[in-house]
Amino acid sequence: MTSQDTPQEPPRPQDGTTPHGTAPGGTAPGDAGAERSETAPPTRSAGARMQDATSRAADDLRDRSKRLLGSLSARSRGEGWEKPEGELAKYRSRWRAGMRFVLQRVVFRAVVNSAVTPEVQVHRRVKSIRGPFVLVANHTSHVDGPLLAMSLPWTQARFLCTGAATDYWFDHWYRRIFVRTMLNAFPIDRGGSRKHSGTSRKLLRSGVPILVFPEGGRQTTGTMAEFKPGAAALAIGVGVPVVPAAIIGGYEAMPKGRYWPVSGRPPVRVVFGDPMISHEDESAVEFSARIRAEVKDLYDEHHDEVLGAGARGEEESA
Repeated sequence: MTSQDTPQEPPRPQDGTTPHGTAPGGTAPGDAGAERSETAPPTRSAGARMQDATSRAADDLRDRSKRLLGSLSARSRGEGWEKPEGELAKYRSRWRAGMRFVLQRVVFRAVVNSAVTPEVQVHRRVKSIRGPFVLVANHTSHVDGPLLAMSLPWTQARFLCTGAATDYWFDHWYRRIFVRTMLNAFPIDRGGSRKHSGTSRKLLRSGVPILVFPEGGRQTTGTMAEFKPGAAALAIGVGVPVVPAAIIGGYEAMPKGRYWPVSGRPPVRVVFGDPMISHEDESAVEFSARIRAEVKDLYDEHHDEVLGAGARGEEESA
């Protein structure tokens, strides 16, 4: 090989840079600090990270509420919920639902029709609901639960359940069998016990709709009491709609203290209103007040037609 074929090494600059003007590490002298600033992101406080996580959770909840309000009948509303296991599985049992259909829609309906003159009015959007929801109504008599269950369209009422006081309905076997078969009932504790705490939330997450009477007890004067915020808190916490319902004539037909309706087959109407979703940043107390106002509006709208204006005058003077 001749000297002409030998590759010549380019002259090395005296300032310590490579022939292409880069520093020995492969970076330009002026870019070294910039690269370090890009590869070392600034540290953030735990408070800032928590604030971001809270903001993302709030955005997710708002998006879910919009989707629920926009399409209550979406297929995903009837699916995708947790599969109930153990004790919760019976609340979505198909054979139990079939037995309730016979009890509610055949046997109980025949009894009701012989004692009162029932009427039902259902908002069209109620019929499109798939998946769990919270049914909220005024509480007028012992038959309110079965009356609401048999009046609601079967697609929505199939797995509907309600809470029943453990110390009364579940202490005796015959009462327990009645409320479980007729109302798909689950036990709720009174007097400070927490044994069955959280059951209603677990049921909703398992795709089971729940009936709640927010007044906390039957009316004693025929006037609707204030609503406790528990039902609203459940709906907000799980992200399900609320179906408001009003029972008109139930108290007049069977006031507290009676175990059978008054004679003459008095009229009783059940009205299911437009499903409701909590507003952004709305508290349980505020949502509960809005639900009560809707139930009251449904009641007032149909009162005179069912009971007559004279009955309203007596209520207002009482």
